Amino acid sequence: MSSAISWFEIPSTNFERAVKFYNEILAAELQPMEMDFKMAFFPYKDGGVGGCVTHGNGNQPSQEGTFAYLNGGDDLSVPLARVEKAGGKIVMPKTSLGENGFMAVFLDTEGNRVAFHSMG
Repeated sequence: MSSAISWFEIPSTNFERAVKFYNEILAAELQPMEMDFKMAFFPYKDGGVGGCVTHGNGNQPSQEGTFAYLNGGDDLSVPLARVEKAGGKIVMPKTSLGENGFMAVFLDTEGNRVAFHSMG
């Protein structure tokens, strides 16, 4: 097994608002797709872990339960600085993990608790 995670989904109550939020904080375009429910895929390279924002599949946003860490790039301060401007709320500022880098926790526009991780 090359990774413990192979896929993640972040639920939304307002799909368009959630996609806009993640587009803004990541400075990237999520790719929308509709099946039986709405999905917008986070960008990732072949072999990397993928995920999406979802709506209509029965999942509900939550500050409890499974906790996803998004790649904060070279310095998570950059996407973290966009969180509140995009409508989210920072609940833990950039925090050192020693030799394991840094993390920060935020709430997205839907009420999901999500984190960034980076080595810088």
